[in-house]
Order: sequence, then C-alpha cells, then structure tokens
Amino acid sequence: MEVLREKVEEEEEAEREEAAERAEWARMEKMMRPVEVRKEETTLKQETLRDLEKKLSEIQITVSAELPAFTKDTIDISKLPVSYKTNTPKEEHLLQVADNFSRQYSHLCPDRVPLFLHPLNECEVPKFVSTTLRPTLMPYPELYNWDSCAQFVSDFLTMVPLPDPLKPTIKKEEKVLPKKYTIKPPRDLCSRFEQEQEVKKQQEIRAQEKKRLREEEERLMEAEKAKPDALHGLRVHSWVLVLSGKREVPENFFIDPFTGHSYSTQDEHFLGIESLWNHKNYWINMQDCWNCCKDLIFDLGDPVRWEYMLLGTDKSQLSLTEEDDSGINDEDDVENLGKEDEDKSFDMPHSWVEQIEISPEAFETRCPNGKKVIQYKRAKLEKWAPYLNSNGLVSRLTTYEDLQCTNILEIKEWYQNREDMLELKHINKTTDLKTDYFKPGHPQALRVHSYKSMQPEMDRVIEFYEMARVDGLMKREETPRTMTEYYQGRPDFLSYRHASFGPRVKKLTLSSAESNPRPIVKITERFFRNPAKPAEEDVAERVFLVAEERIQLRYHCREDHITASKREFLRRTEVDSKGNKIIMTPDMCISFEVEPMEHTKKLLYQYEAMMHLKREEKLSRHQVWESELEVLEILKLREEEEAAHTLTISIYDTKRNEKSKEYREAMERMMHEEHLRQVETQLDYLAPFLAQLPPGEKLTRWQAVRLKDECLSDFKQRLINKANLIQARFEKETQELQKKQQWYQENQVTLTPEDEDLYLSYCSQAMFRIRILEQRLNRHKELAPLKYLALEEKLYKDPRLGELQKIFA
Repeated sequence: MEVLREKVEEEEEAEREEAAERAEWARMEKMMRPVEVRKEETTLKQETLRDLEKKLSEIQITVSAELPAFTKDTIDISKLPVSYKTNTPKEEHLLQVADNFSRQYSHLCPDRVPLFLHPLNECEVPKFVSTTLRPTLMPYPELYNWDSCAQFVSDFLTMVPLPDPLKPTIKKEEKVLPKKYTIKPPRDLCSRFEQEQEVKKQQEIRAQEKKRLREEEERLMEAEKAKPDALHGLRVHSWVLVLSGKREVPENFFIDPFTGHSYSTQDEHFLGIESLWNHKNYWINMQDCWNCCKDLIFDLGDPVRWEYMLLGTDKSQLSLTEEDDSGINDEDDVENLGKEDEDKSFDMPHSWVEQIEISPEAFETRCPNGKKVIQYKRAKLEKWAPYLNSNGLVSRLTTYEDLQCTNILEIKEWYQNREDMLELKHINKTTDLKTDYFKPGHPQALRVHSYKSMQPEMDRVIEFYEMARVDGLMKREETPRTMTEYYQGRPDFLSYRHASFGPRVKKLTLSSAESNPRPIVKITERFFRNPAKPAEEDVAERVFLVAEERIQLRYHCREDHITASKREFLRRTEVDSKGNKIIMTPDMCISFEVEPMEHTKKLLYQYEAMMHLKREEKLSRHQVWESELEVLEILKLREEEEAAHTLTISIYDTKRNEKSKEYREAMERMMHEEHLRQVETQLDYLAPFLAQLPPGEKLTRWQAVRLKDECLSDFKQRLINKANLIQARFEKETQELQKKQQWYQENQVTLTPEDEDLYLSYCSQAMFRIRILEQRLNRHKELAPLKYLALEEKLYKDPRLGELQKIFA
C-alpha cells in the first residue's frame, strides 16, 4: 500500500510540473508575438466596442407620457427646497449611468418591460428612485415594528383605480341649457282615469324591471366568477420586500402598502418581480418567474440572479477566475494600469427629499384630514382619527346587498375613548337588531347589549362581566312576558332563573313601570350540584307556581340512580276565611322518593320545608322585581350615555385636557412671576439702602452721594471678605498638607503599604484643592476691580440717583 501511495504522489507531481511548463511556454509565446498583431487585435476590440456603443445609442426607451397624480395646483412648489427643483452634478451623473444601464437592459432583454428608474418628481424633475428614499428614525415606538408601521403608512395612502385599458374613454355630452324665452306648452287634456291606469301599468313595468335586474345581477355574479381576467399578469404593482436576517426576521415576506397586510413570498397573488431597489442600490431580477415568486432566491449578492446597477453595494460580489484573469493582455495591463487604480464604484448620492417630520397631532390624525373612505365590493369602510368625532367613532363598516351599494344589510361601528366603555355597535338592517359591545369598566358591568328598541319590557339580551358583579349574573334575556337570568359562581349554587309574567291591568308607561310591576305567574330556578349535601337532599330545580299556589321540587340524581326524587307542595294560606289556623295535612305534600326515608314522611319535616320554601318564594319574587328595576336603570343610563357620549381624556394629553391645561398655565404664570420677583430682588443693589429712607421721598443731592458711597463701600468690603475667605481656606489646606507630610517623614519606616496608599491619595486630593483655591484667588483678584468699576457705572446711570448726574454734569 505504501508503494502504491508513493507512485500516485509521483504521478501527481509530474502532472503539476507539466502544467506549469505549458503555462510558461504560452506566456513566452504571447510575449514573442509581433507588435503589429497585438495592435490589430486592439483595433478589432475598439471597433467592436464602438459598434456596441452605436447600437446602444440607437435604442429608444419608451417612457410613460401620463401626467403625475399631483399638479402645481395641489402642491406649492415655491416653498420646496432647491434639491426638489434641480439636480446636483452627482445626480446628473447617476441619471446618465441609469440611462446607460437601461439601454443595456433593453438590448439584452428586449421582451421585458422598461425599467422604472427615474420618474418625475413634484417639480417635474427626473430623480432616481433610490434617491427618493431617506431612512429616518422617528420618536414613536409604534413605528419600530413592521405591522404597526405598515398600518400607519396604509392609512395615509388612497388607492385611485386606473382607467381600464380595454375600454376606451367616452366623453360625456354637455347638457344644453334651456332658453329663457320659450313657447308655452299646450294645456294637458288627458283623462285622470287614463293617468291612473298608466301609473298602475308603469308600476307593473317597474316591478318586472326590478325582477329582471335582479335576475341580471345574479347572472352577472355568476359570470364574474367564471370570467377570465384579460389583464392577468400584465399589471404592474409596487410593494415592500422585507429580507430575513436583521432584527430577528425569520423569513422573507411581502407587505402590501395599501392594506398594510403581510404576505409570504410563496403567495400565488404575486406573479413575479421585475426589479428591487432601496436607498443604496438597484437590482434587476434575472430569474425565471414561471412559478410566480415561489422559486425565487433573494440573495442580492449573487450577480447571476440579481443584476445590480452600482458597484457600491454592501454584499460582496463574485470575483473573476484565474483563467479569465490570465487571458488579459499584458500590454493592455500596462496601458490601463492607471485606470485600474481608480475606484470604479459609484456610491449613491444623498437623498434629495427632506427629512420626514411627523408631529404628534399628525401621528394621531393618521389619515389625511383625519378621515379615509375605502370602497369595496358590496362594502364601504370609513376611518376617522381619534377625538375627531364627538361620539368617539373611529371606524365604520357598511355592508350592502347590491353592487350599486344602495341597500344596506348591516353596519358595524367601532369606538374609542368612550366613557361608557362602548367598543363596537352592530346594526342589522334586515332584522333591525342592534348589538352594543362594551369593554370592562362600565358602571353596570355590561359586556353585550342586544335590542331592537330602548323601550322597557321588549325583546333584549344583556350580557355582563360576572366577575365584576356581586350576584354573579352572566346573562339576562327579556321578552314582553318572560325574563331569564344565568348565574355563575354564587354561594347558593343558583345557575338559572326564569320568570313568567301575566298581563297588566293598567297600561305601561315609563313613569309607571316602577310602581306598576308586571304580575308574576311562574318562577323557575335551577341550581348547580352542591357537593356538601347528599344528592337526594340537594335541590336541582324548584318551580314556584304563584297563580296556582303550588311549589315543585326536583332533586339531583345520584350517579348510581337513573331517576331523581321529586316533591310538590300545595301552598295554602295560614288561616282560613273564618280566621282559624290551617293544620298541615299529608295531602298538602306529594312526594316521589327513590329511597324513602323515615324523617321525610313526618308532617313536621314537611311543614318546615314548606315554610322555608314560602320564604324563598318571597325572596325570589323580590329579586325578580329588583331585576326589572335594574333593567329600567340600565336603559335610562344608556339613553343618557348615548345623548352625552362623553369621551375620556388622559391626564397626559395636555392639549385636550382643559383642566390640566388651565392648571399648567396657572402654575407656569405663578413660576414666571416668582422668577421676575427674584430677579428684581437680586438685581436691586440699592434696595437695602433705600429701605433706610422714608418711602416715596425724593432723594437730595447729599443723600444720593451718601447712598452711592455706602453701596460702593459695602460692595468693596464684600469683595475683601471673599478674598480673605479664599485665602484662609488656602492657608488651612496648606498647613494640613504640611502637617501630613511631617507626620509621614516621622513614621515613614513603620508605615504599611495600605497606609502609604492612603497618604498618597490624601496628598493628591489636597494638592488638587490647593490648586483650585489658588486659581479662584487669582481670578478673584483679577475680576474684583472690574466688578467695582461696573457697579460704580451702574450707580451713576441709575435713575433713582439722578442727583449724581447733576453733580458730574
């Protein structure tokens, strides 16, 4: 094996030497070729390049002649910066590079659509698309995530459908205005009977026409489903591509700018990609999109799949191979040596647009003017900014029955910042059913309220947040004759209560609804299983037949039984018509027991049970009456809330919170006044001396001179005291440092390393303090005379010491 390995190594070494000799002979032969032959090859290359340049110059790039959506009337271009109206030399160079790049692209790919490189801006100046992007960091945390940022941008965009290219535009005929002077028409001599018959005939015709239109609409709907799209794959759209890698993005995905929704790159709605660009470069897709965007590889550093326009890109590009590099003429290398030393990369110019600035008001307003309307098929979505509507309405979705959007099916309205916690209102126009949805925090703990009318004792369903109520009420259903309540988490294990009402003797009015309650006919209550009681003693359902004076009980069924025990009591009055007490008899209690027990057969037990049920019946009737009152209170409260529709304002919203704004302005005014008083007190250098004189008295010449001398002498003394204080501190620090140094000289031999470190640290700090005090003292000596002269000049110009000016005049 070792011999075989040595033979293989020798053969490989021989092959390498032979390849090196062939490469050397080829190089020598190239160098020994005549100069004329090399010049002829150079001439051929130059002619080829000139022919290619001539072909590229003859290529005409078709540019859309459509005017931009904005005009000079909508945008005041006089207020725009110079960068919007002109191009810098670097931008002109970039446009030339883009034109050359576009010609090469059209020459190599004549079947593809022209590139979108340099459209016209607001001032009708061509600008490269990459320079229209300017990355900006905004002070709003909501814009740091792609979903909230995309939704914010989509609210500002409004999609305007383009005209159908398959249908030519038809000009509307102008209406001819009627002339002022015309001949009066002749008198109408038609019969009324004939007119009525004609009206009936027209109504029948309209009914038939409506039927025909309905059938036609149904036929059109069926045809729309199967109708092929003639422009499928021919439309061009722009969207956002987010590449994976940075900011923990796991995979590539698309963002539709008009809706703000994200889509996978495997989505079938995206048929292909022509080009990509960002604020640094521009790339052309060279991959086949036969399978939409599913097989595309988004590696922008691969020039085979993505052809870039500028060399100055972030990702590294593929380098030339050694064989391609060896074929370059050595003489050309010498001639182009200076050219290769130059940097061929061209960096993208700075963006010509202004830095985007979004004020808090504009960020909250979102849509232009705070409102946006989006029309869908059989639906319309309206959006408003918060606090724009007085009732807190921020969004409304209207669904229609027909394509013309005339017959409304349902309306959904979303609210924000409502004091009554109303979040959503759903109105069904077909059934006239209204449903209100509330957030937690309503005074009555409302969750959902479904109704057709706000009048009491009508069909309605009210759901509550049971955790916010003491009685654990979850839901209440009401009709003109019944009321049903559902409970959860009660200590008495009540889960259901159903009350049936009889007809009223008097008519119902809003004022008499409380004083004239509906007569109760029947109350049915159901209970959850109480594990603390045996099943045969735990009541599952009890029915109070108020009109029939009967009480029915049904107990829970044991797990090993197939039926449950039942008991019925005949509720009679305690005394008869003559005033005699009624004695409990066996016929007043009818029972069915699965396992009869002795104590349940006794009349005392039955009597006590019936008395307890009478008290429970009275309590249940009272609770039903309270439920009716609560419904009336809820309806009254909801009417007041809908009429007031008060909005909540945060204490941090100083713009809308009037109380907070007034308090803040008052505090700022008080602080400003206090600051002015302090400033006046600090600057009034004559105040201590003027206080010695009678108020309001005019100063004499002698008093003015005396005040000036006292003020100057006092200021001079304060300057001297300050210098003495600094000098005293300086001497004190110097003496303490000398004492410390003397102590160190005496105990230097016995000191530990820790003590020496402490001594050096103290000396360093002491020298720092001494140096600072020395600088302060020198500075004070320099500024003291200047301060004295400045004060003397102020005193001379002070209007209160006007007599001094007369002395020196």
